[in-house]
Amino acid sequence: MSGTPDRTATRTNARTSTRRSFLTESEEHTALRAAVAALGRRHGRGYDRETLWREAGKLGYLGVNLPEEYGGGGGGIAELSLVMEELAAAGCPLLLMIVSPAICGTVIARFGTDDQKRQWLPGLADGSRTMAFGITEPDAGSNSHRITTTARRDPDGDGWILTGRKVFVSGVDIADATLIVGRTGKAGPGGAGGAGGGLKPCLFIVPRDAEGFGRTPIDMELHAAEKQFELVLDDVRLPADALVGDEDAGLRQLFAGLNPERVMTAAYALGIGRYALGRAVEYAKTRQVWKAPIGAHQAIAHPLAQAHIEIELAELMLRKAAFLYDAGDDTGAGEAANMAKYAAGEACVRAVDQAVHTLGGNGLTREYGLASLVTAARVARIAPVSREMILNYVSHQSLGLPKSY
Repeated sequence: MSGTPDRTATRTNARTSTRRSFLTESEEHTALRAAVAALGRRHGRGYDRETLWREAGKLGYLGVNLPEEYGGGGGGIAELSLVMEELAAAGCPLLLMIVSPAICGTVIARFGTDDQKRQWLPGLADGSRTMAFGITEPDAGSNSHRITTTARRDPDGDGWILTGRKVFVSGVDIADATLIVGRTGKAGPGGAGGAGGGLKPCLFIVPRDAEGFGRTPIDMELHAAEKQFELVLDDVRLPADALVGDEDAGLRQLFAGLNPERVMTAAYALGIGRYALGRAVEYAKTRQVWKAPIGAHQAIAHPLAQAHIEIELAELMLRKAAFLYDAGDDTGAGEAANMAKYAAGEACVRAVDQAVHTLGGNGLTREYGLASLVTAARVARIAPVSREMILNYVSHQSLGLPKSY
């Protein structure tokens, strides 16, 4: 049909190919799942994060998505999300996988200079180096157009000066650097064309020991191996090569990292849901109060079956999102990644809740390792983007409804 944009045709072809390609898992992916699951079982719920990180890196699992020429596995987000899901399903998720190889590694691999790739990708691939990611700000929340962290040219050289604040940044204390989202346009709360000037997001690599780069731990109720931090960038001076990619690329570069973040968060959520459901099913098969195991009662069996169905459905959307992203369909991947993150977060919360309910009082004991997942499961609903903002995205972008803001 004449007048149809090429991008639409490309997206249609990609989706047709997706229906043939992501529904059935390849032998390579099945083997990867089995190998990572075995690693996860060796470490289990009481895992030591640093030990597991080192071993996963040594085995090549942390860099399966990164280019082979820089020590990676040459795969994509599909492979990396399998690693995340299987470790989480074994009770030992590595949260920094979402950040270091998925967001930062992907952005540098796609947009970094040759020097940046040589400097960072081999270490990110084998786990010897890690990178955090800072985008959220105290007064911006989910509105990226309110980012006020600014990057201005250094008047005394050809570098940059960064000023601003970030919150809820994971693992800064153990990361070698943080990939900071700043803006080179006028700082302020307005969006594009508003009082704050046009949004012109840029990505900068800020070393952990950079002068003026301060961090303060956030006291969290969530018990996780990775701590959360508030960052203050007080006129942090950076060399010119701290900028990743093109200063004028804008949102294209930013979402090259945010779409994998959503896919990986979905994998994290599905793994936690599978772990909780597995513990509940095991308990329901053996726990006997009357004449039969409690799993024989429909009040127990049906909610567990429903949780399993929801996890499986979310898994399909996750695989579709990963396939589209790895195929280069950023537009289709954006829609699918948001849907996958939404579906996986909801499935995870319900699976964990039903698992705890199935075990009763035992579900709140340390022995069974489920109570702490109640809080962890909520993370998948809140971060990196809330379910309400995903519903906004789908209503605007997928359904074409008018914006409410």
